[in-house]
Amino acid sequence: MLFIYNLLVLFASFLLKIVALFSPKMKLFVDGRKGVFTQLEQQIKPTDKTIWFHAASLGEYEQGLPVIEKIKQQFPGHKIVLTFFSPSGYEVRKNNAVADVTVYLPMDTKDNAKQFLDIIHPEMVFFIKYEYWPNYLNDLKKRDIKTYLISGILRKNQAFFKWYGGFYRKALDAFTYFFVQNESSKKLLQQLGKSNVIVSGDTRFDRVTTILEKDNTLDFIAQFKDNTVTIVVGSSWPKDEDFIVNFINSTALNVKFIIAPHNIKDDQIQKLKNSISRKTVLFSEKENKNLADFDVFVIDTIGILTKIYSYADIAYVGGGFGNPGVHNVLEPATFGVPIVIGSNYSHFAEAIALVNMEACTAINNQKELNEAFENLIRNEDIRHEKGHMCSTFVQMNKGATQMIVSRI
Repeated sequence: MLFIYNLLVLFASFLLKIVALFSPKMKLFVDGRKGVFTQLEQQIKPTDKTIWFHAASLGEYEQGLPVIEKIKQQFPGHKIVLTFFSPSGYEVRKNNAVADVTVYLPMDTKDNAKQFLDIIHPEMVFFIKYEYWPNYLNDLKKRDIKTYLISGILRKNQAFFKWYGGFYRKALDAFTYFFVQNESSKKLLQQLGKSNVIVSGDTRFDRVTTILEKDNTLDFIAQFKDNTVTIVVGSSWPKDEDFIVNFINSTALNVKFIIAPHNIKDDQIQKLKNSISRKTVLFSEKENKNLADFDVFVIDTIGILTKIYSYADIAYVGGGFGNPGVHNVLEPATFGVPIVIGSNYSHFAEAIALVNMEACTAINNQKELNEAFENLIRNEDIRHEKGHMCSTFVQMNKGATQMIVSRI
């Protein structure tokens, strides 16, 4: 099966080059990998000591950041090498301040794995949450390099638990230790004969609690809010926006809206703006305007959503009507904001927990969204109660980073 896997990787590499001719995102994926080995050879010397962190995308980077920062503190003489698989991670964080070298991870072929590890020669390796690349893991095992999974999640539908997954199960032998988020992941690993596993929790709780220690002030958001109940819609997709816009256009309640779409392409932003009947302003056109005069603020930029959540009275977190599902609910939760999400959240333990606590409301249709919003807008006590449950939940679940670092 490993032979078939390697053929599929080679075929995928060829196919992606064709797709890249028509897809800007795939072009970034393909072109970004062309000079990786040259870049690594220029930035890493044979005498350097290195530690390698791998994140699939932006969410995994944010999840692993507390551990990266702690490891950097404990090993100041080492270079931190950070790799991404997805353009949505690399393109946003390629200029991060925590890593010494940030590159795309070359495709998982035997030759790429060998060349990559020959160049960076890491003393320790950290895979964040998931992404198990057999050729990289097998080579790490051969070299006897300490390798850790942090904030890991295992599910029964993964290849490890299928009849054809023998080569994937063998690749898990590379891990020195598995730090997983929950008991179910631990039990699944134990079924595979792995005893080197501990439930450490999710490092994202540590990440979001540090947000409270930062200056989250945005004067233009305060001016727009103007002491009015404000709903912040974060990382929204078109399906989310259909429901949100219908509510905006029909409600008579005194409420303002800040919408930060997941996709900020000009045509989609203009389409969104044109669909809203109330007075709307874009971030890109906010200069020299009295923002307090507007009802809806569309954020057509990236990097400020977390700070915007600090101004929210209610948060709607998008993605819950698509795959893989709802985006990060912990950022609004840490500010003590009650949350509304779509129905697809079953792969996210923190969302499940918040829904079960009734701190977060999951909706299936327009009617349920209208009811959820109206209830929260009209009832300040309910907003505060649900918001308090959110912030308490985050505070009670922090500590994974310290557990991981102390074990290492």
